[in-house]
Amino acid sequence: MSESKFYHFSPTGLFYGVSSVKEAIAASKEGGFIWLNFFDPSIEELHSLVDTMDIHPLSVEDCLDSSQVPKMEQFPNNTFIIFNAFAYSEKTLFVDEVDLFLGKNFLITVSGINSEGRKPLNGVTKIIENDPGLAKAGPAFLMHVVLDYVVDGKLDAFESLEDELEDAEDEVLNNPTDYKPAELMRLKKYLVNLRKGLFHEREILVKLCRMDCPFIPEKSIVHYRDVYDHLAKFFELTETDREIVTSLMELYTSLLNNQMTKMSNDTNISVRRLTMIATIFMPLTLLASIGGMSEWSMMTGPENWKISYPLFIAAMAVIAIVNYLLILMVERKNEARKDQ
Repeated sequence: MSESKFYHFSPTGLFYGVSSVKEAIAASKEGGFIWLNFFDPSIEELHSLVDTMDIHPLSVEDCLDSSQVPKMEQFPNNTFIIFNAFAYSEKTLFVDEVDLFLGKNFLITVSGINSEGRKPLNGVTKIIENDPGLAKAGPAFLMHVVLDYVVDGKLDAFESLEDELEDAEDEVLNNPTDYKPAELMRLKKYLVNLRKGLFHEREILVKLCRMDCPFIPEKSIVHYRDVYDHLAKFFELTETDREIVTSLMELYTSLLNNQMTKMSNDTNISVRRLTMIATIFMPLTLLASIGGMSEWSMMTGPENWKISYPLFIAAMAVIAIVNYLLILMVERKNEARKDQ
């Protein structure tokens, strides 16, 4: 069952729903303007607007292509605008397209195409129902309500991303060896996508504020300037957050290098100790291997083994002490050279 809804704003400001596009068009002939709010429409529904509302076929094709960047195009009887709605859930950024057609006596909104059930304009109807006066002045004022709702919805995505940036900063500082840098790359990718959309949307608001759209009256410009201010703030947030991600990546690399340097130093200390032990015991091992062949007892006579072996052991101890003292002296000289 289609969730598209259609409304008529009467000349007296009465706001009520109608059952079909044809009924909405018929009601618009009595005055006022209509709002055709399509949610996940079929291809046939959108193509029917070419005949009933004189919408350009290329604009309909753009509505069906969810990979379009935000833009504004002028046509003889309407202005076509593409905006992005952001949603952030389970560490995933979703970008949904919102299409708007603004005419002299109508506003058409298209959303929900390839949105997997997300409803970018779900709350706009409730806003108008609670306060119809926000839009009764004309379709330009209604479009402001829609754009303001979409732009304000971006704040939730930014807050979620900033919370993740704070968590990433804590993890990088507390445990850099176990942190996965792919998380930072994911956040940076999302921020780049946000920046790209905000950049084009800001350009659209600049055009609207300088009255490039003939269907927006001068008295509504102040409302669009407010939307522009919000977009400008979010654009600056993306720049700031991108710098934070870059700084965290540099910090992560620095901390990881420090950890590797510390491990390398520990390894060097262990190797030095092993080298010292090997240096001391290499000559002793040589002498012990020779003595183990009974060479010393043969030289002093087998009957003198009680004297020759203690002397042999004492000589080995002296050699070990001399080697140790020589190693210490060499190390002190090296340390003195480093200090100079």
